[in-house]
Amino acid sequence: MDAVNIRRRMLVTLAGSTLAPRAAFAAAAFPTRTVRIVVPYSVGIGPDLVSRALAERLAQRWGQPVIVDNRPGASGIVAFSEVRNTAPDGHTLFVGDTATLAVNPLIHASLPYDPARDLAPISLLFRATFLILVASKSRYATVAEMLADARQQPNKVSYASLGNGHPTQMCVETLARAANVTMLHVPFKEAGALFTAVALGDVDFTVFGLNSASGYLKGGRLKALAVAAPARLTEAPEIPTIVEAGGPAVEMRPWAALVGVAGTPSAVLAAIQHEVVDALAAPAVRGRIEAAGFEVTPSTPQQLTARIDVDVKLYTALVREGRVRGD
Repeated sequence: MDAVNIRRRMLVTLAGSTLAPRAAFAAAAFPTRTVRIVVPYSVGIGPDLVSRALAERLAQRWGQPVIVDNRPGASGIVAFSEVRNTAPDGHTLFVGDTATLAVNPLIHASLPYDPARDLAPISLLFRATFLILVASKSRYATVAEMLADARQQPNKVSYASLGNGHPTQMCVETLARAANVTMLHVPFKEAGALFTAVALGDVDFTVFGLNSASGYLKGGRLKALAVAAPARLTEAPEIPTIVEAGGPAVEMRPWAALVGVAGTPSAVLAAIQHEVVDALAAPAVRGRIEAAGFEVTPSTPQQLTARIDVDVKLYTALVREGRVRGD
């Protein structure tokens, strides 16, 4: 990601120049009005829940309103395209993930933004663990049964995702590649319609975090075949791992991160990153996030950039093999 490296060198130069006092003044004055955190997903799912917990804490610290603006659909493309055109002053932030920050550039030839050019990395926020979910009356009782069916009938077993390139698709295709099967991708714009389709049996399965699916699980509309992690969840120890359920040793642990607009003063970005890390460490915020089944993962901007680079390398093979299709 050459543009990110260039920007990093520029920020280091700026910090040591005569402009540093001016940047420090800008940080001291931040924020001067409402801060908006744009979340490209529906209300109630992981990125939204974490963003709201974070926003409440930041509002207390900053003495300014911090609002969460939900803009679901299109794997974050429309939402991030709008964010990149806002003033680079830290008052508009974006919750990105592997789709918006790593995968979209791999699959869209005419993407209206460039993560390396248009974003300013701030911090990782959290990591989730996906479950493999089917309708309560599904014909599949185990992952092994589902994969066996997929081997016998290529592209017949269907799965629901939140769009081309979304972590729900990337994780399923990683599983399918490891199991040497092909499945039918059925994209949805928002989580409510996705869960309803799976619960009704219109789509065979999906992958999602425990918190997002908890209402459907408790209501008996969905059942979990496996958890995509090396060990069972302490919150749901009755759910087997993928390996225990007869599948390959694949992990599905999507992440989300906070980014700003490129060109935002380095001192402002540093101040935001400091406040975000402090907020995530606050017992009330951390407890709320962990109670929802997520792992809090604050980071430096450099660590976030490294995480993006890892995912770019990881998912390039899926695109090259045609498992995830580009434009």
